[in-house]
Amino acid sequence: MTLLAAIVGLIFANLVSGGIIRSVRQLLEGTRAVEAGQLDQSIEVTTGDEIGQLAAAFNRMVVQLRDNQRVRETFGKYIDPRVVEGLIDRPTLTAAEGQRRVMTVLFCDLKGFTSLSEGMTPQGLVKVMNRYLSIMSEPIRTNRGIIDKYIGDGIMAYWGPPFVDEADHARFACLAAMEMIERIATLRQEIPELLGVRGTPMEKCDLRIGVATGEALVGSIGSDVMMSYTVMGDVVNLASRLEGVNKTYGTRNLVSERTIAAAGAALEVREIDRVVVAGHTHSEIIFEILGRKGELAAQQLLSRDKYQDGLAAYREQRWDEALRALNESLGAIPDDGPSMALLKRVESVKANPPSRDWDGAWHIDK
Repeated sequence: MTLLAAIVGLIFANLVSGGIIRSVRQLLEGTRAVEAGQLDQSIEVTTGDEIGQLAAAFNRMVVQLRDNQRVRETFGKYIDPRVVEGLIDRPTLTAAEGQRRVMTVLFCDLKGFTSLSEGMTPQGLVKVMNRYLSIMSEPIRTNRGIIDKYIGDGIMAYWGPPFVDEADHARFACLAAMEMIERIATLRQEIPELLGVRGTPMEKCDLRIGVATGEALVGSIGSDVMMSYTVMGDVVNLASRLEGVNKTYGTRNLVSERTIAAAGAALEVREIDRVVVAGHTHSEIIFEILGRKGELAAQQLLSRDKYQDGLAAYREQRWDEALRALNESLGAIPDDGPSMALLKRVESVKANPPSRDWDGAWHIDK
């Protein structure tokens, strides 16, 4: 009887321990899967004991993790995922007092959008806008920029700490601007397919981009009921103004002097002018990004050199030399917007000579 009881006890103990081991092993495997990011795990609850309660708690934890992940993914479409993660993982980002940092800000706008969109159906307009914003947002994201907001057909983005090192953010912004300009051809090709119609004005769409670097207030800014992690300050105003100044020069991008100085030697640029934009009392030297270093064609190099000669002659009031140089620039690239704009101005000031305190800066009120 003793031997029989011992055998039965051993068998029962093996069954119980085996069940416990299997349950613990399932919990261990499920935990490892969750640790690896697989949130579709669940463990079957077969008992009401402590092991069963632990399995039920594990399932509730996985459901909560899935909900949190869905929240992050959802808000990641409304706010840049790095800002979402930063606000969750680094509470200091929500500091109400904000911080002053050197940042680079970019504004992008679809040229002539109002007139281009006339006559389009709401459905077609939404298709075009969504595709345009998707195409233009990708270079910003791949170059580590933060998309701050969409303003109609406009995009505001910024680069800087804590998301990008201070030594790199101007260069990343300039690279993003170049890639955005390169992708306008893709958008033009896709518009007929999106609308199902060829020959629409939208097929001639183009970009205007302004980029500026300077000190900004960075932090969570807003009211008691709604906050936004954003940047504020004169650099934001300057980037927005430069985007609009493209209209004056017929350019696709205009960049502040400080941005070019911080971007390094990886870019081919040309000085466009010295301007006083609306809201400023001092002049800003502005540049155009022409391409990556060493990638310009011979005509582009010639046009740039002649434009620089014409700009220098204009500032020194040597009107005939300026006209000759600018005409040579247009001979290399006939539709060069800055050359045509400066040529027209030289002709105007030659006919009406400026005062002695003239500094050559162009005052732009809009």
